[in-house]
Amino acid sequence: MTKIGMFDTIRIRATAETEQLGIAGRTALVHGWTTPSVAAVQVVGGTANGRALSVQVEGLDEPIWLDPELAEFVDHTPGLAAKVGNRSRIRGANGEWIEDVPTADHHPTP
Repeated sequence: MTKIGMFDTIRIRATAETEQLGIAGRTALVHGWTTPSVAAVQVVGGTANGRALSVQVEGLDEPIWLDPELAEFVDHTPGLAAKVGNRSRIRGANGEWIEDVPTADHHPTP
């Protein structure tokens, strides 16, 4: 079983609660995690696990907090680009970040 981490893509498992919310079977991008007892956040699926994932569900405007037991790993979101300062990286299929090296075709933005 693959451990779910930040920026991974997950599919939300079907339960009565996720079906009622209309999110069962939908994919989401993991933005992070928290300890619900410390952060006092409302968690879909409850807080018995002691952790919650912040996920951006496809088609929803706001992220939700989700019990990790309701998250099924899909992939490491290969091709996801991240830029900090003047450095950019691309996410590989194995979850590693690969530095995006500019080629001769890249032109700086004015």
